Amino acid sequence: MARPTVAEQLAAYGRELEAQGAAQVGDSFSGDPEADRLLRTDPNAFLIGLLFTQGIPAERAWAGPYLLGRRLGGFDVHVLAEQPRAVREAVQRPPMLHRFKETLPKWITSAARRILEEWDGDASAIWAPGTHVVEVTERLSQFDGIGRKKAVMGAELLSRVFGAELIGRECGTVAYDVQVRRVFLRSGLVDVDTPQAMEAAAARACPDAPGTLDLAAWLIGRETCRPKAPRCDECRLGDVCPRLIDRQVSGVGVRRQA
Repeated sequence: MARPTVAEQLAAYGRELEAQGAAQVGDSFSGDPEADRLLRTDPNAFLIGLLFTQGIPAERAWAGPYLLGRRLGGFDVHVLAEQPRAVREAVQRPPMLHRFKETLPKWITSAARRILEEWDGDASAIWAPGTHVVEVTERLSQFDGIGRKKAVMGAELLSRVFGAELIGRECGTVAYDVQVRRVFLRSGLVDVDTPQAMEAAAARACPDAPGTLDLAAWLIGRETCRPKAPRCDECRLGDVCPRLIDRQVSGVGVRRQA
């Protein structure tokens, strides 16, 4: 039997995670059942959660909407839109919910207003059944604080975890995330660190649904393909990877474009 390639091994891991309905680590976003329940039952909370996913650990980010709601007496998109001062104070109250203490509250209020004004108060209309993946990505990208990276990740999560009935998954892709970038570079899937190179590599590796590679690469980057002292022998790609561990990524992107 021919030895699998890096692309085949990564795609197989991605499909395995998708079959499990994996969110981030296992079936949890935040590690908190109550925070996860809010994300899974309130589409507005999921969209607001995307705003948090930058500059802090993923689990802390996804717990953001729940913790914000607790500080405001409940998660209500009308409150988020109409009471910017309260939102700001809730985010900044110690312990702060996010290190972007000035920017994030503005993103939250702006997003809540857009949900109310353009989507009749229900973010799930953004990803209604039959909507194309590219269209969902573009719609998400229109929100302040959600650039292409977060929009791509959001569209993939909607398909993989929430069962959103989107079409055109062959047009999906991977997020230009520091973990994913490192894995693509060190495994030889790409030779240059650019969004275009990564998206092209993902499309070659998994043409039916390139976004399938996103969580797989992210987990490998986070758990074994570490910036320093990578644990190659423990990695899911360890048997097929060329282990180009001298390759490093630099920077994590511009705050407004994440």
